[in-house]
Amino acid sequence: MDYSPERFRNRFSLAGKTAIVTGASSGLGEAVALGLAAAGADLAIGARRADRLDETRRAVEALGVRCVAVPTDVTDRDACFALADAAQEAFGRVDILINNAGVGGEYHEATEDPPEQWLSVMDINLNGSYWMAQAAGRHLADGGSVINFSSVMAVTTARMPAAAYSASKAGVLGLTRDLAAQWGARGIRVNALMPGVFPTEATAHYSENYQRKIIDARIPLGRIGDPEDIATTVVFLASDASSYITGTSIPVDGGVLLL
Repeated sequence: MDYSPERFRNRFSLAGKTAIVTGASSGLGEAVALGLAAAGADLAIGARRADRLDETRRAVEALGVRCVAVPTDVTDRDACFALADAAQEAFGRVDILINNAGVGGEYHEATEDPPEQWLSVMDINLNGSYWMAQAAGRHLADGGSVINFSSVMAVTTARMPAAAYSASKAGVLGLTRDLAAQWGARGIRVNALMPGVFPTEATAHYSENYQRKIIDARIPLGRIGDPEDIATTVVFLASDASSYITGTSIPVDGGVLLL
């Protein structure tokens, strides 16, 4: 075995690889895009808000890699295929897919949950991940990596009425396992992340006092997550350093699932 420092560091490098990131206009998606760029990957990024998406593109390019931005609504299968095709056309290869686009939705007690709320959350969180996997799967290089964003809510509860969100994120775990089995022969790894509490647009309204209550009750490490905690985990799963990991889900939650 060669444990030379250069070879070992190169296992974590994404130089020469191309990644697709959905939901890249803000929050964790933006952080992931910047993390992948810092590790050397060229990027094709998608999101619904074209102006914010272009801001991410400029930030990525400032890190010295190439980037194309394609306005993308992941509930539109054709739009997903357009994003994947744009990545292939721009860079000649697709190595990594990050299915980050998602929504929390509204919280309604189960007997009062409007059908449109349930369908919308499922369409974005679960269907969108599948359409992007279909689209990118036609281009993914052998030995590639797919990383789906689930949530700790897939396997626990926040003691709030969030059936649509929890069910959609549990569905992402099932999707992850099936794709890992289907594509394993090509060396394509498919894994899921289960983030805990992070600063996002969905949590921006949390008061400092409310955040402290969450931390004290549910997070053994004593803080909410930093977007960089997600970005570095994504880089690991996207790189050759994780070449023997597939079909699994990794909590990035500060210990929420311990309690």
